[in-house]
Amino acid sequence: MGVLEKVKPRTTREARSWVDVLPLDTILRQDCIEAMRALPAKSIDMIFADPPYNLQLGGDLNRPDGSHVDAVTDEWDKFDSLSAYDRFTRAWLAEARRILKDDGTIWVIGSYHNIFKVGSAIQDLDFWILNDIIWRKANPMPNFKGTRFTNAHETLIWASTGEKSRYTFNYRSMKTLNDELQMRSDWEFPICGGPERLKKDGHKVHPTQKPEALLYRILLASTKKGDVVLDPFFGTGTTGAVAKRLGRRWIGIEREQVYVDAAYARIEAALPLDESALTTMQAPKAAPRVAFGQLVENGYLAPGTALTDAKRKHRALVGADGSLKCGDATGSIHKVGAILQNAPSCNGWTYWHVEAEGVLKPIDVLRQTYLLATQP
Repeated sequence: MGVLEKVKPRTTREARSWVDVLPLDTILRQDCIEAMRALPAKSIDMIFADPPYNLQLGGDLNRPDGSHVDAVTDEWDKFDSLSAYDRFTRAWLAEARRILKDDGTIWVIGSYHNIFKVGSAIQDLDFWILNDIIWRKANPMPNFKGTRFTNAHETLIWASTGEKSRYTFNYRSMKTLNDELQMRSDWEFPICGGPERLKKDGHKVHPTQKPEALLYRILLASTKKGDVVLDPFFGTGTTGAVAKRLGRRWIGIEREQVYVDAAYARIEAALPLDESALTTMQAPKAAPRVAFGQLVENGYLAPGTALTDAKRKHRALVGADGSLKCGDATGSIHKVGAILQNAPSCNGWTYWHVEAEGVLKPIDVLRQTYLLATQP
């Protein structure tokens, strides 16, 4: 991909036309700073960044049974000093700020090794921090040496370009995704595993591949259909695969050819959602609690799937944010079920059914399957 001409747009109409010159749905095999410098100013709607964590690991790590832990030992995660990592962080964040639109936002994920340095740089560059999100891992790797607490979470920083920015936040979609409760800043997802984890010759293709459910929530929360999402540390293409599913455009930047190849193959296989599924909501508990939206995020129910009541009287389609649409009725599984029955409330888990191999099953069966798969 050639270097794009740097031309500053003079009008709002010209700024919107950047989509015509951006390398959309393409992976730029370059250094991230170099690649971002070639992109037009104020041309990107959202950035998701999973930069090197600078883990500073010394020696191999083994489990108590002697088996080797496939940890991050790649050259791209190594820096000569903390000051060198600081310079790298500030350089790529400065370019990220330049290419973000005034109403754009940036998400950066990290661990305790680097997230505080990233946060400091973000504030020094006059971004405005909106939230810090805790990704609590449902199945974290144990601390095999028994010398520290189990590291069971990572931190995401979500920031806008300034305090007055008119950034995108799809509040209603997040509330619907969470069964009509406000989405909190602590999210629980399992680490990437199973068939989603890309492997080659029995080994992980990438040591820190992120789960698609995490990116699904981020993109659904802070972008709109057709928005351009940039990932400057693209890896194996989680951001691109989810962007394609949700009808967003994407640009990836990645230096390692093995990751580029894996990402293109993965994104090629990703199926975009049906148009109707992309129309999302605008505007005593069982333990552990599972929101219907979690089943959608984690692929247990695909957006666009048809649900019916037990007698097949009503048919509703699942939206990308976990909402249902049945005629004029739109909302959560509980709200739509109540409207259709003209009742004050409804247990959507038992009212709605999905057909599998010719048999109708309550969606609560999928909830129990998800719990069995994710609980330790």
